[in-house]
Amino acid sequence: MNTTNSPDNGRLHVACPKCATTNRVSRERLADGAHCGTCHEPLFPGHAFALTTNDFAKHVNGDVPVVVDFWASWCGPCRMMAPAYEQAAERVGPGIQLAKLDTEAEPEIAQRFGIRSIPTLIAFRNGREIARQSGALPLPQLMQWITTHAQI
Repeated sequence: MNTTNSPDNGRLHVACPKCATTNRVSRERLADGAHCGTCHEPLFPGHAFALTTNDFAKHVNGDVPVVVDFWASWCGPCRMMAPAYEQAAERVGPGIQLAKLDTEAEPEIAQRFGIRSIPTLIAFRNGREIARQSGALPLPQLMQWITTHAQI
């Protein structure tokens, strides 16, 4: 999306990980520790956050990439990748959000995206899937996948 010609004058729509309020943030201010105008929590908190049916669409329809880890608590590879995913969330910096969706708690979303094996990572931007990866990744490959596929 070319935000310089958008009606918001270069502002990006970013959903708050805490309250799901959509915020308008200028691209230049992303690295300045952007906070939600409603709850005042960081828009890029440095950790993965959980998604539900209630807030999924708000997050994936935003202008910044959101990488979603589709997982389940009974899944060994999911549990194995979880620490690397948290470390990646600490490292990606502003402009990319990392989220998790429990496929057992939210089966309709998993079904809608054709999740057949977990863990599966999907990068979204502006409501569209932009990349997909199935299977657990160690931190170096996870960071490479995120930086390759989820750039702002």
